[in-house]
Amino acid sequence: MLLFNTRWKVFCLLVFVLCLHFQKCDGAELDVKALRKEAYEMFMHGYNSYMNYAFPADELMPLSCRGRIRGVTPSRGDVDDVLGNFSVTLLDSLDTLVVVNELDEFERAIDLVIKTVRFDSDLIVSVFETNIRVLGGLISAHVLAELVKTKHPERLQYYDKQLLNMAVEVGNRLLPAFNTTSGLPYSRINLKHGMLEHLKRQKDTCTACGGTMILEFAALTRLTGDPIYEVKARKAMDFLWQQRHRASDLMGTVLNVHSGDWVRRESGIGAGIDSYYEYTLKAYILLGDDRYLDRFNKHYEAIMRYVNKGPLFVDVHMHRPTVATRGFMDSLLAFWPGLQVLKGDVKEAIEMHEMLFQVIQKHKFLPEAFTHDFQVHWAEHPLRPEFVESTYFLYRATKDPHYLQVAKQIMDSINDYVKVPCGFASLKDIRTMIKEDQMESFVLSETFKYLYMIFTEPEDLIFDPDHFVLTTEAHFLPLSMGLQNNMDNPRKMILRSDEPKQSNYVCANPMDFTKLPTEREEAQLIRERTKMLLGEIRSAHLSGGGSASCDSPADRIRAWAFSANNQEHVKQLASMGIELVTKEDGRLHLSHQSANGKKVTCEIDDEPLCWDAWMRDDLARQIVTPSGVLHAYLYYFDYILVMFAYLCAFSVLIFCSSSRGSGIFPTIAMRIQRRQQNWQQNEHFD
Repeated sequence: MLLFNTRWKVFCLLVFVLCLHFQKCDGAELDVKALRKEAYEMFMHGYNSYMNYAFPADELMPLSCRGRIRGVTPSRGDVDDVLGNFSVTLLDSLDTLVVVNELDEFERAIDLVIKTVRFDSDLIVSVFETNIRVLGGLISAHVLAELVKTKHPERLQYYDKQLLNMAVEVGNRLLPAFNTTSGLPYSRINLKHGMLEHLKRQKDTCTACGGTMILEFAALTRLTGDPIYEVKARKAMDFLWQQRHRASDLMGTVLNVHSGDWVRRESGIGAGIDSYYEYTLKAYILLGDDRYLDRFNKHYEAIMRYVNKGPLFVDVHMHRPTVATRGFMDSLLAFWPGLQVLKGDVKEAIEMHEMLFQVIQKHKFLPEAFTHDFQVHWAEHPLRPEFVESTYFLYRATKDPHYLQVAKQIMDSINDYVKVPCGFASLKDIRTMIKEDQMESFVLSETFKYLYMIFTEPEDLIFDPDHFVLTTEAHFLPLSMGLQNNMDNPRKMILRSDEPKQSNYVCANPMDFTKLPTEREEAQLIRERTKMLLGEIRSAHLSGGGSASCDSPADRIRAWAFSANNQEHVKQLASMGIELVTKEDGRLHLSHQSANGKKVTCEIDDEPLCWDAWMRDDLARQIVTPSGVLHAYLYYFDYILVMFAYLCAFSVLIFCSSSRGSGIFPTIAMRIQRRQQNWQQNEHFD
């Protein structure tokens, strides 16, 4: 297959650049205002359905048009630990009313919450879920209520910190869960009676469960002046950091709340661990504590070294990070590109987001779990927000209309497949589009909030979202909480390194202002390259699974499982005539004696061998593999043809640039000039 080697791939990319040069937008221009209105109407349909058919119940059951009440509605087991008979959907969606500028309803909803919501039910609830949905929702609604009062003095005249007082009550009811040897909270607690004896026998908790408290609890401390909440949450974060694997800097997913011993050592970025990494970075953004940034950077480097494989992610053993633990990804990892944007690693974020979008293109929704060749592993889809969240941050960072198109496609799928007369129903199986009688509170709190904000410029909102950090449940916490004293400059999130120079505020997130932002053209090139790479990986999966000459799956070396330290793997390589030598610098030296007596050698780094083989387009391999005179002639003909194509393509670029006075070369010159300006401005943002 010489005609499909590296040079042709590069040539395709060059042709793509030429298309970008003449084409101003992806297809037809989107009517952003109409899409914003559509996102608003979708939120209001779900919100009004909840208020009309379910309130004061915790959740709406959209197929039966009634509320889900704990102790009345048939139990779903541990899933019901989200419910505490405290109107969680309303508490979770209060701040979204402000985002969509429904201020009249915001006033009415706050009044309803004050008069009807109580937290003393004799029910066992999830500490994690109660924190992010209830406590986070109350704090965010309180902050925005004060902001609305400031901007509109005629509104909320009855409000006097009642929501903050309710948040304090919730925080106090959760505090007993932290009474463990390690400081990690128990996973469940009784709202009325606290830690009952049978609850104290809980031994295990997930990493995310213990590491997703710091934002809400620190905010409660900063708003009330009571240090106990932040102290407890910091202790939990500090303990988790101590339990990382010191050699790999990776975390497991489940550990003992007393001893800290790991129960499950699988390490990834999905379920059970996701929001720990998120809160490690966002704790730095909110509080300005450099220790959290140092921790996140170490975790991030480890993840990108061991877990990230090109656009894909593979769960590994925290103590043996070259060995995979499972062959699928779960949908919760879709938050990662958004977090990468906050870190300033936009190019990597584009790559992973494109991978996830390809899964959605295939299945219309992101399944709860999917294999590395994009087959459905778990078919449910409860309208999770993580992919939409990442789409929002990537659009803010690149201003690429592609992400508007992605958001529109998501809205179209929601309207076509899950919208029902009484709200929006979860999907039990995305392959058959069978619905489930469930609408999670995060659909209103996160999914529709992010969709609306994608189509809304920050200046069109009642507040500037860049002065807030969004929690894992998309609740707003003001960055002013991180100020050490009143003399400090305001803190602000910056998502593009070319934002206008302003020396009167401090950048809250880690941003390298010496780098140019990733523009639309570059983003499109990254996406095209990612699609080709994914095509190669899928082809490798198919060819590997269908080859009659391969050993049985139980006998052959798995691509992600290969380890140079595994003697059994080395023996299998030796049986294939491959000699493996580990050099002093950690690289692997491979040599193979071919049938014609030639010795072929190559060197790779310490990443798993077969992943390198998939990710790299080894031109040398393609050259030496064909035999015979015909293949040699084809190769040289291919080479001359591609060189001629390059010459024609560059000639067109130069002609267009000189004749129209614009084009790719003036753009490059302008970007170099902007890079110099950014270097000069860098000291203002340090």
